[in-house]
Amino acid sequence: MSSAKFLRLTTSFYIILFFAYLFGPLIVMSITAFNSAAFPRLSPWDCFSTEWFGVLVNDSRMMDGFKNSLIIGLAVVLVSVPIGLAGAMMLAQLSNRVRPVFYTLTISTILVPGVVLGISTLIFWDRMGMMFNAGYESFFYDGIVLTVIGQSTFISAYTMLVFISRLQRFDPVLEEAALDLGATNIQTFRKILIPFLKPAIGSAAVLAFLASFENYNTTVFTIVSESTLTTVLASKVRYGINPSISALAVIIIGLTLTAAFIHEVLKRKEQAREIALKKEGQPTKVKATASKIFRNPVTVLVLLIFVAGLGTAWMARGYDVKQCKIEVFEEKRKHQEELSKKRRAEMQKKIDAQKSETSSGSVESTNKTSLGTGQYGNIFAPSNLEGQIDSKETGVKTPETPKN
Repeated sequence: MSSAKFLRLTTSFYIILFFAYLFGPLIVMSITAFNSAAFPRLSPWDCFSTEWFGVLVNDSRMMDGFKNSLIIGLAVVLVSVPIGLAGAMMLAQLSNRVRPVFYTLTISTILVPGVVLGISTLIFWDRMGMMFNAGYESFFYDGIVLTVIGQSTFISAYTMLVFISRLQRFDPVLEEAALDLGATNIQTFRKILIPFLKPAIGSAAVLAFLASFENYNTTVFTIVSESTLTTVLASKVRYGINPSISALAVIIIGLTLTAAFIHEVLKRKEQAREIALKKEGQPTKVKATASKIFRNPVTVLVLLIFVAGLGTAWMARGYDVKQCKIEVFEEKRKHQEELSKKRRAEMQKKIDAQKSETSSGSVESTNKTSLGTGQYGNIFAPSNLEGQIDSKETGVKTPETPKN
């Protein structure tokens, strides 16, 4: 085997191992959502069932937390993206001497632990509410408002980093040319800078939403009496979970893959449109670009999941979940009875063995006593107690010791 082929095989094995480590838990958790067992597990498999999706929908705490997470995530996007854009634009306008100081100050919130941010946000707005004599019904004590503020303090820094990386490729000559041609600052910002920053705005919005949706350290302090999806999941993990959490994971994975697929399709169409504007033969180029869509791993994965779902639904047409549960229950009952019988038999054997050992021990002790071969032998036999037997009972006079 040549070194190039060995290197290629090693690289392929490493890539497969990496993706198996990355997506293996997600695949296993997704499969457990369709097991009728009361605890998320892959083996032993009971029955194929979709009942946990219904349990998830009927869980009011979970649905309320999911709704609050969506509201907080959208609000954080609306707050963090403009703040991050403003910070990036201000950083681009500063001199080289002041820029490092401003950059360090703006990203310092990323380095602060989320617990500290949550506690400080809660204490600060509580003191502000006391200063204005506000009641507990005001926004100073509203869990959703406090969570949006607390999360925006560090998520804004994330979005600013995205905008900074995009602005580094921006040519300021475009703004100067627009201003020289009579455009106002607002028109220059709206027609030149915003179109250039459109990919960064989308990336920053997605990053802010995901960072807000999965945040726990800050949210657990600022949410007060409300709840989000992460806090509800944490409480369920603490007191016991069921496969409805796996069903939620399936839904989130499905939404993520669908969004990635739509983004990929739109991106390919935009690329095809740009190429078509530069060259002739638009239909041929669009067709070639559309065929490349199905070479994307995300597209193939979405199609495979869709086909697997259709195949599963078609095979489960005549499947009765209730009958399967009854059969599984009977099998478990029989298995439990067999285990009980086996344990009783083992216990009976142990009891019989103990009885036999006890009886054999008593016989041996009796024989030893009768034969005088016990632990101390026959040293206490009457014949060995010379000179100490009562003479009145035996009729023999014990000789006296002569006196000196």
